[in-house]
Amino acid sequence: MSETNSCTVDVATLYIVPTPIGNLADITQRALDVLANVDLIAAEDTRHTSRLLSHFSISTRTFALHDHNEQQKADFLIEKLQAGTSIALVSDAGTPLISDPGYHLVNRCRQAGVKVVPLPGPCAVITALSAAGLPSNRFSFEGFLPPKSKGRRDCFQALAADERTLIFYESPHRITDSLADMLAVLGPDRQVVLARELTKTFETIHGAPLGELIEWLKEDSNRTRGEMVVLVTGHRVQKDELSPDALRTVGLLAKELPLKKAAALAAEIHGAKKNALYKWGLENLD
Repeated sequence: MSETNSCTVDVATLYIVPTPIGNLADITQRALDVLANVDLIAAEDTRHTSRLLSHFSISTRTFALHDHNEQQKADFLIEKLQAGTSIALVSDAGTPLISDPGYHLVNRCRQAGVKVVPLPGPCAVITALSAAGLPSNRFSFEGFLPPKSKGRRDCFQALAADERTLIFYESPHRITDSLADMLAVLGPDRQVVLARELTKTFETIHGAPLGELIEWLKEDSNRTRGEMVVLVTGHRVQKDELSPDALRTVGLLAKELPLKKAAALAAEIHGAKKNALYKWGLENLD
């Protein structure tokens, strides 16, 4: 793989620039070079970004691009890009577009044929996953949980049988209620890791069965402070348990075939027991 050490930036290019999630030392030299050399920085919060730029003595002009104006301002920025302007996109912390603004702009740039260059860098999802000790070969990032209890429970119910490691963002004032909703749906034994204040002074990464984790939080109110990443072990299929995929398959096949045949085919596809699928079909399918 070839390496490039040039700090120059290309004209008519949108750069996706991750910024630190806490520790300013985590910013890369390439990110600093791009921020210092582009014509314009599109920032989620220009006041927040100005403090970062000031710390590194960068004077590049900033432009506000956030959830409330992104769709309206995308055309304006694309016109500037097409005219030769180089622009860096940053969010308040971490990698833009990962539960942060930027999707509409990047999507429109791709449609318009504008060059988009992503930089690697800080991301709370990956930082938390790398230290959680949970399976990382397959995972699903679900973003921020719904603000209302019903929405959260519906979300957990939809993901209850998912075998991947599940990752959520949550705010400190909702973490206790969210874990209570998770407990109601997933039960007390599901292994959960809470990563808070990542890369900051009071960084904490604590894992336990969900019931124990909730009690651990209650012991010290400081444990609910700061931005949270919640990682949940995926569902583990027990030896004699029928997987949701096998049940879904037998249900679909049974619409066109006799149940016995549908159960046999579904068992062959998923490596399940055909008698168990047949029994399930008798009890649950019309």
